[in-house]
This record gives sequence, structure tokens and C-alpha cells, in this order.
Amino acid sequence: QLQLVESGGGLVQPGGSLRLSCAASGFTLVLYAIAWFRQAPGKEREGVSCISSRDSDVYYVEALKGRFTISRDNANNTVYLQMNSLKPEDTAVYYCAARFGPYCAAHGVVYKYWGQGTQVTVSS
Repeated sequence: QLQLVESGGGLVQPGGSLRLSCAASGFTLVLYAIAWFRQAPGKEREGVSCISSRDSDVYYVEALKGRFTISRDNANNTVYLQMNSLKPEDTAVYYCAARFGPYCAAHGVVYKYWGQGTQVTVSS
């Protein structure tokens, strides 16, 4: 069974950090571009970051550059999203998604596999 499982979400104070994990089972992540999306209550899903399978090119939403870092550990079949200096507006359910092939894409519809999501809440 092919699946992605996110973990690492939780409640954190403003200015804090979290590291989200996206672990794959049933397929090899190294062959896929992996993206993180998020969806806040009452808002549309938005892309956060993506890492390509080839050369590990990385992409970020402009507003998140410098605070979020995406990385992959092919040996452990896992992709991470390190989130620093978190703000209340980062509160959302975070999803990872996989697209076969080397290239990232901005639109979620082209990603075939999705995790169940992990809740991130930034609040004092």
C-alpha cells in the first residue's frame, strides 16, 4: 500500500519551531518530487515548499523564505519541513504530497499521493 504519513505537528508559541516529517511507505521517495501544502480554517489550500527528486532543488513560497527549510533523507524515505520563527498565521493543517518524476509543481492537482495531514497551531 502506497502512503505518506506526516508527523511532528502540535501546539507551539509564537517564535517557536517545529519539524514536520513526511514518511513514505510502499514506494521510494527519491523518485518523486515532494511538496508541502497547508490549509488554514476557512482558507484555500496553499503551497508551502517543494523539493525535487533530481538534484534536490528546493522551492518556497516567497513569504516563507528564511523561516522554513525543506530537506530530504532518501535513506530513510522521509522529507522534512523545518519551521522556525512560527507565527499565528502559520496555523494550519500541513500536508505532504508526492509527484512522480523530478520536477516540482505549484498546483496540488498534479500530486498523486497525499498524507492525512498534521495540525500545526501557533498560539500563546
